[in-house]
Amino acid sequence: MIDLRSDTVTKPSAAMRQAMAGAEVGDDVWGDDPTVARLEALTAELVGKEAGLFVPSGTQSNLVALLTHCQRGDEYLVGQDAHIYRYEGGGGAVFGGIQPQPLPVQADGGLALEHLRAAIKPDDVHFARTRLLCLENTIHGRVLPQAYVVEACALADAHGLVKHLDGARLFNAAIKSGSAAQDLTRPFDSVSVCLSKGLGAPVGSVLCAGGDFIKHARRWRKMLGGGMRQSGILAAAGIYALQHNIERLAEDHANAALLAAELSEVTELHIDPTLVQTNMLFVRPKQGSAQELTTYLQEQGILVDPGATLRLVTHLDVSRSGILTAARVIKSFYAHN
Repeated sequence: MIDLRSDTVTKPSAAMRQAMAGAEVGDDVWGDDPTVARLEALTAELVGKEAGLFVPSGTQSNLVALLTHCQRGDEYLVGQDAHIYRYEGGGGAVFGGIQPQPLPVQADGGLALEHLRAAIKPDDVHFARTRLLCLENTIHGRVLPQAYVVEACALADAHGLVKHLDGARLFNAAIKSGSAAQDLTRPFDSVSVCLSKGLGAPVGSVLCAGGDFIKHARRWRKMLGGGMRQSGILAAAGIYALQHNIERLAEDHANAALLAAELSEVTELHIDPTLVQTNMLFVRPKQGSAQELTTYLQEQGILVDPGATLRLVTHLDVSRSGILTAARVIKSFYAHN
């Protein structure tokens, strides 16, 4: 099976499983799991923050960040298509009484500065208190231009806002841009890093920020049910991922570019290879049903994320030969229809 649905479908390698099996563990809720502590310190160092907090998922990491930054009646500025707003069940509103203020996402993945300025509420009892700016890098496979990030965060600073980065695929952005992860995260007060996407760990994210912030965030993690016990077994996978699987993300980017180039030859598909920056590409049939293509691919042992536009995601469990096979099968569908 060639699974292009997401980079969350990766399986731990034999070496990663060996690291997990040999992990030294303690009770992390008591703060004495040494492997979790190493993972938190390593991630924080990589993103240039003082401390880290290991959590079960990226969704919980972002939610803990919202709850720690904001109080009830506060709001956060966020992209209409951002994961933290669109795909995380409205957790900030449900658990924290925090209002999202969604804004249109621009072609480069950012939020227009004029939209940000207009969305910041005055200090008036009629309005929610604008408290936080949330950005995402990468967003739908696009790398946020760092010059824009600096401008947007400076605007937030000028209005007294704090800044959170959903860096679920931060290291994809770092590899593509040739920048150190800590350079990309420097303007932000907090950053969430996912270990279970392109990095290949089976589970977990790390929320990184200042020490006092993480101390407060640890309480929210406990309330949300994220306090795990001998979680060093999972943290060991995260450490392995950070030590071995960052540089190889370039292979996923190359495979995505290869697939985009192959599929651009299919006249029945709409795809712009120049928009493929990291490990995602989006393909839309010009006519007919995308569901028919999805069903055909599944019958041929290829899984894709269904919808009117197909999202194809490369990762460490899909080789170059797998990419060429997927391209050949898609071409064959149109050759026979």
